[in-house]
Amino acid sequence: MIRVVTDSTSYIPPDLLQRHQIAVAPLKVLFGAEAYAEITGLSNADFYRRLATTSDFPTTSQPASGEFKQIYQQILQQDPTAQILALTISSRLSGTYSSAVTAAEGLPEAAITVFDSLSAAMGLGLMALTAAEMAAAGQTLPAILSRLEQMRRDTHIVLVVDTLEYLKRGGRIGSAAAFLGTLLNTKPILAVVEGKLQPLDRVRTKKRALERLFVELESKLTDPRQAVQAGVMHIAAEAEMDSMAALLKSRFNITRLYTSELGPVVGAHLGPGALGVGICLEPSSAG
Repeated sequence: MIRVVTDSTSYIPPDLLQRHQIAVAPLKVLFGAEAYAEITGLSNADFYRRLATTSDFPTTSQPASGEFKQIYQQILQQDPTAQILALTISSRLSGTYSSAVTAAEGLPEAAITVFDSLSAAMGLGLMALTAAEMAAAGQTLPAILSRLEQMRRDTHIVLVVDTLEYLKRGGRIGSAAAFLGTLLNTKPILAVVEGKLQPLDRVRTKKRALERLFVELESKLTDPRQAVQAGVMHIAAEAEMDSMAALLKSRFNITRLYTSELGPVVGAHLGPGALGVGICLEPSSAG
């Protein structure tokens, strides 16, 4: 049996985690000496209220290797013959992948594979859900890894943020790009490119930014009816997320769509009002 492990930056809704028996290693957000684990720590609402008012920018940290090791051991206690597949946030954004690998090396007798998603949020979530479904259907580990490699190539994530100030404060984007993002009425558009967050464009209004987001994603298709999996995420903008999800359904041929709020670890760098959409071409559609 293959069991899937991921980290909390996948932001997969709890009901889906339970349904697919996906174990989660939480990352942490820290305000000075105060540390909160995603999922079980500070609520999203409380965190974003604090983020908007504090002068001390929070830091984030990956799970310790011991936390991954504990998750691996719990799975192996339930099923000593289990194969474990751990999927993590991009190694170019976090040290989580390294922690997962170190933990696996500490259990040399166990069959543990760690996969670097080179993605985050909805991109990582779609990979974890797909892997768990394939495992439940009896697919082999090589088949699942081949699918994940295709998803890693064919996943595209675009985000609209109200300001680049949070990314600047967190050191995730250069000061020049942050300056451009503060121009009057400018809404920055970002994309995940080769595992990193990169500025894509900037437009005058959020409405135009969201339209630019959809145009960017549509440009990844060679056929307007290509089948895709999709995810939509928000930060303190649930109503806008619901509108985007409806628009996404009208403009794409979607086989799976899940929606969620971005938690503190990713959200600290994007700030309230952020919206993101990710798509992944289904294998029969991938070029």
